[in-house]
Amino acid sequence: MKLPTTDSISTLSPGQAEVEYETAVHRDKAVIFIRFEHNSQTRQDVKNLAGIKWSQSAKAWYVADNQHQREKFGLQPEPAGKNVLAHIEAENRPALRLFVETLQLKAYSASTIKTYRNEFAQLLYLLKTIPVATLDALKLRSYFLYCTNTLKLSENTLHSRMNAIKFYFEQVLHVEKLFFAVPRPKKPTLLPQVISAKDIKKLFEITPNLKHNLMLKLCYGMGLRVSEITNLKITDIDSKAMQVFIERAKGKKDRYTNLPESILQQLREYYKTYKPGKYLFEGQYGDRYSIRSAQKVFKDAMLKARINKNVGIHGLRHSFATHLLDNGTDIKFIQELLGHQDIKTTLRYIHVTRLSMKNIKSPLDML
Repeated sequence: MKLPTTDSISTLSPGQAEVEYETAVHRDKAVIFIRFEHNSQTRQDVKNLAGIKWSQSAKAWYVADNQHQREKFGLQPEPAGKNVLAHIEAENRPALRLFVETLQLKAYSASTIKTYRNEFAQLLYLLKTIPVATLDALKLRSYFLYCTNTLKLSENTLHSRMNAIKFYFEQVLHVEKLFFAVPRPKKPTLLPQVISAKDIKKLFEITPNLKHNLMLKLCYGMGLRVSEITNLKITDIDSKAMQVFIERAKGKKDRYTNLPESILQQLREYYKTYKPGKYLFEGQYGDRYSIRSAQKVFKDAMLKARINKNVGIHGLRHSFATHLLDNGTDIKFIQELLGHQDIKTTLRYIHVTRLSMKNIKSPLDML
Protein backbone atom coordinates (compact mmCIF):
# COMPACT_ATOMS: atom_id res chain seq x y z
CA MET A 1 0.00 0.00 0.00
CA LYS A 2 2.50 2.57 -1.15
CA LEU A 3 1.61 6.25 -1.03
CA PRO A 4 1.72 7.73 -4.52
CA THR A 5 2.55 11.35 -3.69
CA THR A 6 5.85 13.09 -3.05
CA ASP A 7 5.90 15.21 0.11
CA SER A 8 9.02 17.25 -0.52
CA ILE A 9 11.96 17.79 -2.82
CA SER A 10 15.21 19.26 -1.53
CA THR A 11 18.98 18.74 -1.55
CA LEU A 12 21.30 17.32 1.10
CA SER A 13 23.75 20.23 0.68
CA PRO A 14 24.50 23.00 -1.88
CA GLY A 15 25.91 21.83 -5.18
CA GLN A 16 24.75 18.22 -4.85
CA ALA A 17 22.15 16.33 -6.89
CA GLU A 18 18.47 16.92 -6.33
CA VAL A 19 17.00 14.55 -3.76
CA GLU A 20 13.36 13.45 -3.65
CA TYR A 21 11.67 12.21 -0.48
CA GLU A 22 8.55 10.06 -0.68
CA THR A 23 6.46 8.78 2.24
CA ALA A 24 5.19 5.23 1.91
CA VAL A 25 4.22 2.05 3.71
CA HIS A 26 6.87 -0.59 3.03
CA ARG A 27 6.70 -4.06 4.58
CA ASP A 28 3.92 -2.87 6.89
CA LYS A 29 6.05 0.02 8.21
CA ALA A 30 5.93 3.76 7.56
CA VAL A 31 9.08 4.80 5.67
CA ILE A 32 10.57 7.71 3.73
CA PHE A 33 12.04 6.68 0.38
CA ILE A 34 15.05 8.73 -0.75
CA ARG A 35 15.65 9.02 -4.50
CA PHE A 36 18.25 11.09 -6.29
CA GLU A 37 20.05 11.54 -9.61
CA HIS A 38 23.31 9.67 -10.03
CA ASN A 39 25.97 11.52 -8.08
CA SER A 40 28.77 9.77 -6.21
CA GLN A 41 28.93 12.29 -3.35
CA THR A 42 25.14 12.31 -2.83
CA ARG A 43 25.06 8.50 -2.89
CA GLN A 44 27.74 8.35 -0.22
CA ASP A 45 25.96 10.93 1.97
CA VAL A 46 22.69 8.98 1.72
CA LYS A 47 24.39 5.67 2.56
CA ASN A 48 25.91 7.28 5.67
CA LEU A 49 22.49 8.26 7.09
CA ALA A 50 21.66 6.51 10.38
CA GLY A 51 19.19 3.64 9.95
CA ILE A 52 19.31 3.75 6.14
CA LYS A 53 18.24 0.58 4.23
CA TRP A 54 17.94 -0.43 0.60
CA SER A 55 14.68 -1.74 -0.89
CA GLN A 56 15.22 -4.04 -3.85
CA SER A 57 11.53 -4.00 -4.80
CA ALA A 58 11.23 -0.19 -4.70
CA LYS A 59 14.76 0.36 -6.02
CA ALA A 60 15.35 3.08 -3.44
CA TRP A 61 17.01 3.82 -0.11
CA TYR A 62 14.70 4.40 2.83
CA VAL A 63 14.57 5.33 6.54
CA ALA A 64 11.83 5.06 9.16
CA ASP A 65 9.12 7.71 8.86
CA ASN A 66 9.18 9.54 12.18
CA GLN A 67 9.22 13.10 13.49
CA HIS A 68 13.02 13.20 13.73
CA GLN A 69 13.52 12.20 10.09
CA ARG A 70 10.80 14.56 8.86
CA GLU A 71 12.49 17.48 10.59
CA LYS A 72 15.89 16.49 9.16
CA PHE A 73 14.54 16.40 5.58
CA GLY A 74 12.25 19.43 5.94
CA LEU A 75 9.02 17.45 5.50
CA GLN A 76 5.64 18.42 6.92
CA PRO A 77 4.83 16.74 10.28
CA GLU A 78 2.32 13.92 10.18
CA PRO A 79 -1.19 15.15 11.13
CA ALA A 80 -2.78 13.29 14.03
CA GLY A 81 -6.27 12.63 15.37
CA LYS A 82 -9.13 14.55 13.80
CA ASN A 83 -6.62 16.86 12.08
CA VAL A 84 -6.37 14.30 9.27
CA LEU A 85 -9.88 15.29 8.14
CA ALA A 86 -8.44 18.41 6.50
CA HIS A 87 -5.80 16.37 4.65
CA ILE A 88 -8.00 13.81 2.87
CA GLU A 89 -7.61 13.95 -0.91
CA ALA A 90 -10.56 14.76 -3.20
CA GLU A 91 -10.70 11.14 -4.43
CA ASN A 92 -11.81 9.90 -1.00
CA ARG A 93 -13.91 12.80 0.31
CA PRO A 94 -17.16 11.39 -1.20
CA ALA A 95 -16.46 8.07 0.58
CA LEU A 96 -16.13 9.87 3.92
CA ARG A 97 -19.33 11.86 3.35
CA LEU A 98 -21.30 8.72 2.40
CA PHE A 99 -19.82 6.90 5.40
CA VAL A 100 -21.02 9.58 7.86
CA GLU A 101 -24.45 9.87 6.19
CA THR A 102 -24.98 6.09 6.49
CA LEU A 103 -24.10 6.21 10.18
CA GLN A 104 -26.61 9.05 10.63
CA LEU A 105 -29.37 7.21 8.74
CA LYS A 106 -28.80 4.18 10.95
CA ALA A 107 -29.25 6.49 13.97
CA TYR A 108 -25.85 5.85 15.54
CA SER A 109 -25.08 8.11 18.50
CA ALA A 110 -23.15 11.34 17.92
CA SER A 111 -20.26 9.92 19.97
CA THR A 112 -20.05 6.74 17.86
CA ILE A 113 -20.29 8.72 14.61
CA LYS A 114 -17.42 10.97 15.72
CA THR A 115 -15.24 7.99 16.74
CA TYR A 116 -15.94 5.99 13.56
CA ARG A 117 -15.42 9.05 11.33
CA ASN A 118 -12.02 9.81 12.89
CA GLU A 119 -10.88 6.18 12.69
CA PHE A 120 -11.98 5.82 9.06
CA ALA A 121 -10.30 9.14 8.20
CA GLN A 122 -6.92 7.73 9.32
CA LEU A 123 -7.09 5.16 6.52
CA LEU A 124 -8.28 7.70 3.95
CA TYR A 125 -5.41 10.04 4.81
CA LEU A 126 -2.84 7.28 4.34
CA LEU A 127 -4.33 6.27 0.97
CA LYS A 128 -3.88 9.77 -0.49
CA THR A 129 -5.33 9.49 -4.07
CA ILE A 130 -5.97 5.73 -3.96
CA PRO A 131 -9.79 5.20 -3.82
CA VAL A 132 -10.67 3.35 -0.63
CA ALA A 133 -13.28 1.24 -2.46
CA THR A 134 -10.49 -0.48 -4.41
CA LEU A 135 -8.95 -2.12 -1.32
CA ASP A 136 -9.22 -5.88 -0.98
CA ALA A 137 -8.81 -8.19 2.02
CA LEU A 138 -5.02 -8.52 1.58
CA LYS A 139 -4.49 -4.75 1.45
CA LEU A 140 -6.67 -4.27 4.52
CA ARG A 141 -4.70 -6.96 6.31
CA SER A 142 -1.50 -5.11 5.40
CA TYR A 143 -2.96 -1.85 6.72
CA PHE A 144 -3.93 -3.38 10.07
CA LEU A 145 -0.45 -4.88 10.39
CA TYR A 146 0.89 -1.36 9.87
CA CYS A 147 -1.47 -0.13 12.62
CA THR A 148 -0.18 -2.87 14.92
CA ASN A 149 3.57 -2.89 14.18
CA THR A 150 4.29 0.73 13.26
CA LEU A 151 1.59 2.82 14.93
CA LYS A 152 1.55 0.51 17.98
CA LEU A 153 -2.20 1.00 18.46
CA SER A 154 -3.72 -0.54 21.57
CA GLU A 155 -6.05 -3.51 21.20
CA ASN A 156 -9.11 -1.36 21.96
CA THR A 157 -8.14 1.34 19.44
CA LEU A 158 -7.41 -1.29 16.82
CA HIS A 159 -10.83 -2.88 17.39
CA SER A 160 -12.44 0.54 17.03
CA ARG A 161 -10.61 1.20 13.75
CA MET A 162 -11.49 -2.24 12.43
CA ASN A 163 -15.16 -1.70 13.31
CA ALA A 164 -15.22 1.63 11.49
CA ILE A 165 -13.61 0.25 8.32
CA LYS A 166 -15.76 -2.89 8.51
CA PHE A 167 -18.85 -0.67 8.67
CA TYR A 168 -17.78 1.13 5.48
CA PHE A 169 -17.23 -2.02 3.43
CA GLU A 170 -20.22 -3.98 4.75
CA GLN A 171 -22.84 -1.29 5.41
CA VAL A 172 -21.92 1.35 2.79
CA LEU A 173 -20.45 -0.73 -0.06
CA HIS A 174 -22.34 -3.94 0.90
CA VAL A 175 -19.23 -6.09 0.43
CA GLU A 176 -19.81 -9.23 2.52
CA LYS A 177 -17.25 -11.56 4.09
CA LEU A 178 -14.33 -9.26 3.26
CA PHE A 179 -13.15 -9.25 6.86
CA PHE A 180 -13.00 -13.03 7.25
CA ALA A 181 -9.35 -12.85 6.14
CA VAL A 182 -8.49 -10.23 8.78
CA PRO A 183 -7.93 -11.66 12.30
CA ARG A 184 -8.94 -9.64 15.35
CA PRO A 185 -6.56 -8.85 18.21
CA LYS A 186 -7.42 -10.37 21.56
CA LYS A 187 -8.67 -7.69 23.94
CA PRO A 188 -6.97 -7.49 27.34
CA THR A 189 -9.07 -8.31 30.39
CA LEU A 190 -9.12 -5.05 32.34
CA LEU A 191 -10.64 -4.80 35.79
CA PRO A 192 -12.75 -1.74 36.66
CA GLN A 193 -10.88 0.98 38.57
CA VAL A 194 -12.60 1.41 41.94
CA ILE A 195 -12.31 4.16 44.57
CA SER A 196 -12.69 3.16 48.21
CA ALA A 197 -15.73 4.33 50.16
CA LYS A 198 -13.43 6.28 52.48
CA ASP A 199 -11.89 8.20 49.56
CA ILE A 200 -15.27 8.87 47.98
CA LYS A 201 -16.46 10.38 51.25
CA LYS A 202 -13.34 12.57 51.28
CA LEU A 203 -14.09 13.56 47.67
CA PHE A 204 -17.48 14.93 48.71
CA GLU A 205 -16.11 16.69 51.79
CA ILE A 206 -13.56 18.75 49.84
CA THR A 207 -16.12 19.81 47.17
CA PRO A 208 -18.01 22.74 48.77
CA ASN A 209 -19.66 23.97 45.55
CA LEU A 210 -23.32 22.90 45.82
CA LYS A 211 -23.72 22.05 42.11
CA HIS A 212 -20.44 20.14 41.84
CA ASN A 213 -21.04 18.29 45.09
CA LEU A 214 -24.52 17.17 44.03
CA MET A 215 -23.26 16.11 40.61
CA LEU A 216 -20.57 13.85 42.06
CA LYS A 217 -22.94 12.40 44.67
CA LEU A 218 -25.55 11.51 42.04
CA CYS A 219 -22.92 9.93 39.76
CA TYR A 220 -21.84 7.69 42.61
CA GLY A 221 -25.19 7.29 44.37
CA MET A 222 -27.01 6.10 41.23
CA GLY A 223 -24.12 4.60 39.27
CA LEU A 224 -24.54 7.00 36.35
CA ARG A 225 -22.35 7.47 33.30
CA VAL A 226 -21.12 11.04 32.82
CA SER A 227 -23.35 11.42 29.74
CA GLU A 228 -26.35 10.32 31.83
CA ILE A 229 -25.73 12.89 34.56
CA THR A 230 -25.40 15.73 32.02
CA ASN A 231 -28.55 14.59 30.13
CA LEU A 232 -30.63 14.38 33.31
CA LYS A 233 -33.76 16.54 33.13
CA ILE A 234 -35.76 17.93 36.04
CA THR A 235 -38.81 15.98 34.84
CA ASP A 236 -36.82 12.71 35.07
CA ILE A 237 -36.74 12.93 38.88
CA ASP A 238 -39.71 11.50 40.79
CA SER A 239 -39.10 12.39 44.45
CA LYS A 240 -42.38 10.73 45.55
CA ALA A 241 -41.51 7.34 44.07
CA MET A 242 -37.80 8.00 44.83
CA GLN A 243 -36.90 7.02 41.29
CA VAL A 244 -35.02 8.65 38.44
CA PHE A 245 -35.74 8.00 34.77
CA ILE A 246 -32.60 7.55 32.64
CA GLU A 247 -33.66 8.25 29.06
CA ARG A 248 -31.95 6.78 25.98
CA ALA A 249 -28.78 5.73 27.76
CA LYS A 250 -26.03 3.65 26.12
CA GLY A 251 -27.56 1.42 23.47
CA LYS A 252 -30.61 3.77 23.40
CA LYS A 253 -32.00 1.95 26.41
CA ASP A 254 -34.34 3.58 28.93
CA ARG A 255 -34.19 2.51 32.57
CA TYR A 256 -35.13 3.54 36.09
CA THR A 257 -32.72 3.83 38.99
CA ASN A 258 -33.27 4.60 42.66
CA LEU A 259 -32.89 8.12 44.05
CA PRO A 260 -30.80 7.98 47.26
CA GLU A 261 -32.84 9.16 50.25
CA SER A 262 -29.84 11.00 51.71
CA ILE A 263 -29.65 13.32 48.69
CA LEU A 264 -33.27 14.56 48.73
CA GLN A 265 -32.71 17.58 50.99
CA GLN A 266 -29.61 18.71 49.10
CA LEU A 267 -31.45 18.25 45.79
CA ARG A 268 -34.24 20.60 46.96
CA GLU A 269 -31.71 23.13 48.22
CA TYR A 270 -29.91 23.02 44.88
CA TYR A 271 -33.15 23.55 42.94
CA LYS A 272 -34.05 26.63 45.01
CA THR A 273 -30.56 28.09 44.65
CA TYR A 274 -29.86 27.49 40.96
CA LYS A 275 -33.43 27.35 39.54
CA PRO A 276 -32.52 25.14 36.55
CA GLY A 277 -34.84 25.29 33.55
CA LYS A 278 -34.83 22.02 31.56
CA TYR A 279 -31.74 20.09 32.58
CA LEU A 280 -30.88 19.42 36.21
CA PHE A 281 -27.32 20.61 35.62
CA GLU A 282 -27.03 23.52 33.22
CA GLY A 283 -24.12 25.52 31.85
CA GLN A 284 -23.55 29.24 31.81
CA TYR A 285 -26.10 29.94 29.07
CA GLY A 286 -28.88 27.60 30.18
CA ASP A 287 -27.88 24.64 28.03
CA ARG A 288 -26.97 21.31 29.54
CA TYR A 289 -23.72 20.98 31.45
CA SER A 290 -20.94 19.68 29.21
CA ILE A 291 -19.36 16.27 29.70
CA ARG A 292 -15.91 17.84 29.66
CA SER A 293 -16.87 20.23 32.47
CA ALA A 294 -18.23 17.35 34.58
CA GLN A 295 -15.00 15.41 34.03
CA LYS A 296 -13.00 18.45 35.14
CA VAL A 297 -15.09 18.76 38.31
CA PHE A 298 -14.16 15.18 39.18
CA LYS A 299 -10.50 15.60 38.26
CA ASP A 300 -10.17 18.78 40.34
CA ALA A 301 -11.83 17.07 43.31
CA MET A 302 -9.45 14.09 43.05
CA LEU A 303 -6.43 16.41 43.02
CA LYS A 304 -7.74 18.44 45.94
CA ALA A 305 -8.48 15.29 47.95
CA ARG A 306 -5.01 13.94 47.07
CA ILE A 307 -6.42 10.64 45.88
CA ASN A 308 -3.59 9.14 43.83
CA LYS A 309 -5.54 6.99 41.39
CA ASN A 310 -5.47 7.01 37.59
CA VAL A 311 -9.24 6.95 37.21
CA GLY A 312 -11.85 9.17 35.54
CA ILE A 313 -15.34 10.12 36.62
CA HIS A 314 -16.55 6.73 35.35
CA GLY A 315 -14.77 5.31 38.39
CA LEU A 316 -17.71 6.54 40.50
CA ARG A 317 -20.00 4.20 38.54
CA HIS A 318 -17.57 1.31 38.99
CA SER A 319 -17.38 2.09 42.71
CA PHE A 320 -21.19 2.15 42.98
CA ALA A 321 -21.44 -1.38 41.56
CA THR A 322 -18.53 -2.77 43.59
CA HIS A 323 -19.75 -1.28 46.88
CA LEU A 324 -23.24 -2.70 46.28
CA LEU A 325 -21.67 -6.13 45.83
CA ASP A 326 -19.66 -5.61 49.01
CA ASN A 327 -22.94 -4.96 50.83
CA GLY A 328 -24.47 -8.19 49.51
CA THR A 329 -26.73 -6.82 46.75
CA ASP A 330 -27.77 -9.45 44.20
CA ILE A 331 -25.84 -9.20 40.92
CA LYS A 332 -29.08 -9.22 38.88
CA PHE A 333 -30.35 -6.09 40.66
CA ILE A 334 -27.02 -4.37 40.00
CA GLN A 335 -27.31 -5.30 36.33
CA GLU A 336 -30.72 -3.60 36.16
CA LEU A 337 -29.55 -0.48 38.00
CA LEU A 338 -26.54 -0.10 35.69
CA GLY A 339 -28.55 -0.83 32.53
CA HIS A 340 -26.26 -3.63 31.35
CA GLN A 341 -27.74 -5.74 28.58
CA ASP A 342 -25.40 -8.65 29.21
CA ILE A 343 -24.86 -10.05 32.71
CA LYS A 344 -21.21 -10.74 31.76
CA THR A 345 -20.55 -6.99 31.83
CA THR A 346 -21.80 -6.80 35.40
CA LEU A 347 -19.94 -9.93 36.48
CA ARG A 348 -16.63 -8.05 36.05
CA TYR A 349 -17.27 -6.43 39.42
CA ILE A 350 -17.09 -9.78 41.19
CA HIS A 351 -13.35 -9.77 40.45
CA VAL A 352 -12.77 -6.53 42.33
CA THR A 353 -15.21 -6.81 45.23
CA ARG A 354 -13.74 -7.57 48.66
CA LEU A 355 -16.80 -9.63 49.63
CA SER A 356 -16.07 -12.49 47.23
CA MET A 357 -12.41 -12.65 48.28
CA LYS A 358 -12.44 -12.21 52.04
CA ASN A 359 -14.54 -15.33 52.65
CA ILE A 360 -11.97 -17.56 50.93
CA LYS A 361 -9.67 -19.34 53.34
CA SER A 362 -6.12 -20.21 52.42
CA PRO A 363 -5.32 -23.96 52.39
CA LEU A 364 -2.62 -23.10 54.97
CA ASP A 365 -5.34 -22.11 57.44
CA MET A 366 -7.03 -25.47 57.01
CA LEU A 367 -4.06 -27.62 58.03
